[in-house]
Amino acid sequence: MSGTASAGPFRVRRVSTTRAGGVSAPPFDTFNLGDHVGDDPSAVEANRRRLGERLGMGVERLVFMEQVHGRTVTVVDGPVAEPVPMTDALVTTQRDLGLVVLTADCVPILLSDEEAGVIAAVHAGRVGARIGIVPRVVEAMVELGALPARIGAFLGPAASGRQYEVPAVMRADVDKHLPGSATTTVRNTPGLDIPAGVRAQLLSAGVSAVAQDPRCTIEDRTLFSHRREGSTGRIASVVWMDSASTDDRPGTVDR
Repeated sequence: MSGTASAGPFRVRRVSTTRAGGVSAPPFDTFNLGDHVGDDPSAVEANRRRLGERLGMGVERLVFMEQVHGRTVTVVDGPVAEPVPMTDALVTTQRDLGLVVLTADCVPILLSDEEAGVIAAVHAGRVGARIGIVPRVVEAMVELGALPARIGAFLGPAASGRQYEVPAVMRADVDKHLPGSATTTVRNTPGLDIPAGVRAQLLSAGVSAVAQDPRCTIEDRTLFSHRREGSTGRIASVVWMDSASTDDRPGTVDR
């Protein structure tokens, strides 16, 4: 589990997990955080408790989504008992509230305006990115006081254009709505680079900086990949505003 901290009036932290260090049995081995993939619910619960403990906030402060590959954005003001229904982006101005996006090839996007104290977590798969989840979440952040020029973005591990094969017709259609996503794979077949399309979309919306984890979920077996394995688990990418003191917590934890 890797993480970063940002300076500013609001201390923003971001992490992405790997598949290592949990209790789930194959094919969800071991740190599966998805409760919708067929894993033992008690194992998922234990993994989520562990995630909350390692982030120093407890599982009750983690907010999950019922991700549906749509473009609905939900503002949350505090902990919720169940995953937020039918949404693919969470936005908050609250401290010590972890916004969680679960992925196994889709692009997890973590956004923050440290000056305004506004953060967001976004699930951007091929469908959601194509229909505009990214500009919608930027608009929602602006409504809460963020400025696009102050927003920083982090794109977590996702399927790369090197490996994400699609029919040529699909590539052309997605690129029409998400310019910059069309590519050719290492096998010289039509492909999609959704992170590249998302990056271009964020920059065109005025977002000041976009950092990207270079790992490809299809290639990297330390990560879950639905396209590689079919039935598998989900990693988590989390963003939160930390109200703790300035002493740093560990930035790398994977077991």
